[in-house]
Amino acid sequence: MATEAGPQQLRLVSKGTFNPPVSGHHLTLNPVIELTTTVGDGNVLYVWRPKDELVSKYTERNQTVSAIRWKEDGQFLAAGWSDGFVRLFGLESSKALHHIRAGDGGPAKIEFIAWSRNTTRKRSGPLLPSSRLLSQGLLVDEPQETLDLPHDLEFIEIETALPKLSPLPVSGGTGDDMFVFSTTSSLDFVFRPCKAEDANTVHVMTVGTADGGIHLSIYDSFIIGTFRPSPITAGMTAPARGSFHLCGHGFHPDISTHSLLLRPQDDSAKLYVLPMDLTFIHDSPINLSLLASKTTTLQNLLRYLKQTQSHMAGEFKSSRELPNRFILGVQEDLQKMERGPITIVQALCHTVTTGDVFPPMKEWLLESLTERGHKRWDKAVVSGLQNLRALVHENFLPALERCGVILSRLLGIARFHEARETIGFTVVQIRGLMDMVSCLTVIARNILANVMDELDYFSAFSVWLRMEIDKLVSPSTSDELSEKEVTMDHAKVMTYIQRYLISSPLALYFDDFWKAEPTPSIGIGAETGSGLLDLLDEQIRKHDAGLGYNKGLPNVACLVDHLVTLASTVFRGIAEAERRGVRFGQATEISVGEKIWKHDIHVCAKTTKDHPDIVTFTAVVPGSDKKKVNIFRATATITNGISGDASVAVTNIGLPDSGTIVDMKFLDDTSLLVLSRQKGPAAYVLLRADYQSSQLSYTASSATVVTAVKDGIWTTLGFSDMTAFVPIQMEVQKSSSARGEIAGRVCLLGRDNAAYRTYALPEDWDVGGELEQEGATATGRGK
Repeated sequence: MATEAGPQQLRLVSKGTFNPPVSGHHLTLNPVIELTTTVGDGNVLYVWRPKDELVSKYTERNQTVSAIRWKEDGQFLAAGWSDGFVRLFGLESSKALHHIRAGDGGPAKIEFIAWSRNTTRKRSGPLLPSSRLLSQGLLVDEPQETLDLPHDLEFIEIETALPKLSPLPVSGGTGDDMFVFSTTSSLDFVFRPCKAEDANTVHVMTVGTADGGIHLSIYDSFIIGTFRPSPITAGMTAPARGSFHLCGHGFHPDISTHSLLLRPQDDSAKLYVLPMDLTFIHDSPINLSLLASKTTTLQNLLRYLKQTQSHMAGEFKSSRELPNRFILGVQEDLQKMERGPITIVQALCHTVTTGDVFPPMKEWLLESLTERGHKRWDKAVVSGLQNLRALVHENFLPALERCGVILSRLLGIARFHEARETIGFTVVQIRGLMDMVSCLTVIARNILANVMDELDYFSAFSVWLRMEIDKLVSPSTSDELSEKEVTMDHAKVMTYIQRYLISSPLALYFDDFWKAEPTPSIGIGAETGSGLLDLLDEQIRKHDAGLGYNKGLPNVACLVDHLVTLASTVFRGIAEAERRGVRFGQATEISVGEKIWKHDIHVCAKTTKDHPDIVTFTAVVPGSDKKKVNIFRATATITNGISGDASVAVTNIGLPDSGTIVDMKFLDDTSLLVLSRQKGPAAYVLLRADYQSSQLSYTASSATVVTAVKDGIWTTLGFSDMTAFVPIQMEVQKSSSARGEIAGRVCLLGRDNAAYRTYALPEDWDVGGELEQEGATATGRGK
C-alpha cells in the first residue's frame, strides 16, 4: 500500500538498452528462463540474456516479423512472418527448426500467436490407490502418487535405447531444412522423447492471420487445420458478417475450452469473446500426447530422411562428375583413330591386357590427366563413396529403423481402435508405410554393398592408372614399378573398367531420370507385404539383365517422396479426425460504447460438484477515458467438453490518485496489473487490483450504470531507478520453478523503444508458481 513516504518499490532485476531498438512493440519474456525476445529493424529476431547479452538472432530475407510468443514450457519460440509462416526456434538453437504455414490458402500475414497447455487423462477404469496396494502387501514403500502400470507401459520410449541420430553435413542439403539437422543440439530439440511427466499434457499453438483465419497445431508442429469462425451472440439470429481477427487468447489447463478474443475488421468499438471447444482433448479415444508425439516424430524423421537422401545423391554425383569430365576429354580423340573408333573402355582393356597404349590415350595420360589429375580423380571418388557409405550407415539406416519402431507403435494403436473409434488412420495405411520403409531398408543395404565393392575395385584401378602414368613419364621401368605390376590384381582392374568406369551400379538408386519426366512415379499401387519387396527385387534383376525396368521403384529419391506422400495422407486423416473435435460456441459481445484502446483476457476455472465452469475475464480501456478499467466476466458451464451459453457481468474500476493507464496485463487468477502515470513525485507506479475481490460488484451487462470503485481495491508499488526513463509498454510473466526458481517479473520498455527495466514482483502478488506445480495455472494474452 502507498504510504506518506511514497509507495514501496519493486526490486530492479536488470536494465539496459536493446540495440537495435524494438520495432512493432514486439517484446516477449520466456516463461521459465530469464530470456527476452525482441524484433529489431522489422525483420531480425533477437534473444537476449540480462545485461544486454545477445544469445541468438535470426532473419528472413524480404520478410518481416509480425508476431512472437514463447511456448508455455519455454522450449520453443514461435515467430510469425509476413509470408504466412510460423517458424519455431529451439531454446538453444538459432535455426528455424519447424516451418508451419498458417492457413489453407495463399500466404496470409500472421497477426497473433498464443501457446496453451492442457492436461488430458482418460482411463478405462478406476485405479487402485497406493494405500490399498500397501495394505495388500503389494508395495514395499508408500509411493508419492497413484500408480498406473498400463499408463507407464504405454509411454515407454523404445527410441531412447537406440543410438542418437548423427548430424548431417552443413553443405549439400536443400530447402528450409538445409541446416536444421546439422548440429547435435538441433537434433536433440527436434527429436525430443515424450517424457513421462509430459504424458498427460497437450500443447496447443493458436495462430491468427490477417485474413481472419485461426490456425491450430499441437505438439510443436502437428497441424490440425485452419478455421474461420463468425461469432454469434445470444441476441443474433445469424453469424456476424465480415472478417474477424484474433487479438487475444485465454485458457485453463484443466479445461479443454479456450476463449478467443476477436476484433471485427471494420469496428474498433466491439470485441467478441468466442469459446473454442477442443473436444478432441477432452475425450480422445487414444492418448493424445502419445499420438501427437509419435506422429510429430515421424514427420521429423521423414524430413531427416529427405535431407539425408539429398546428401547421398550429392555425394554420389560428386564421385562421378570429375571422372566423367576426364573421360569426355579423350572419348572424342578415340573416335577419330585411323584404325577405327573405339571407346575408352576398350582402350583401357587393351592397355591392361597387352601393355600397349594407343596414342590418344598416351597423350591423354601425359597431358590431360597427369599425376595431379589422378590425385584429384582418386580423391573425388574415394571421398564421395566413403561419405556416401557414412551417410547410409550413420544417418539413413538409423532413421529408417526409428521409423519402423514408430510405425509398429501406430500399427498397434490402429489395430486396437480400428473397429470402435475413428482415429484418422487404418491398419492398411500403416502397413503400406511399413512396406515402403522395408523397401528403403533393402535398398540402403544394397547401396552399402555396392559402395564397398566399388571402393575395392576402384582402389585397384587407381593404383594401376597411376602406375601407367609413371611408366609413360619414365620410360625406363624402375624396379619399384615392376614390383607393383607383379602384385597388381588385373582382374579387379578389368572389372572396374568394364562395370564401374562409365556407369556405376549405384546409378540404379540415384539416377536423375525424373528430370525428363515432369511427374515421376514409382509405378505401384496398393501392393503390401512381401509383394512390394518381390516387385522391387524383380526390377533390380531386370536392370542387372539389361532389360527394361521401372526406374522409379529402386530410386531412393522417388521412394522417399512416395513415403512422404503416403505419410501425409495419414497425417491429414489424423488432423481431420481432430478437426471434427473443434467447436465454436456462443460468443459474448464486449462493448463500452466507444473505441477500445487496450484489452487483455484471462481464463479461470470454477469447479462444481457436477461439472466445471469456465470463467473468462476481459479487461478493456476506453479510448476516451484512460483512468478506468472495465472488466467483463463471462461464466459458462462445460458439459462433456462443450461450453454452454455464458452469463455476463461487468464492473468498472477507476484508478487511484487520478492516475492514467499506460498499459495493463492480467497476471494470474487474482491479479490485474496496471502501469499508471501519476501526478506527484513517483511519476509511474505499478497498480495491482484483485479483480475477484468481494469488494467488487459485478453487475449484469445489461445494466445502464456501473458503479466505479477506487478505494480498497488497488495496491500500489513504485519503481526504482526511473530517472529520465519514460515507459510506454509493459510485459508481465508469472513466477516459475520449472528450471530453477524465477520470481514473477514485469518488463518496461522505454519511450525510445530501446531502454528497458525489469523488476521482480512480490511473492504474495504472484501465485502462478504454486499453481503451475499443481497443473492449475491459467493464462491469457491480448494485444
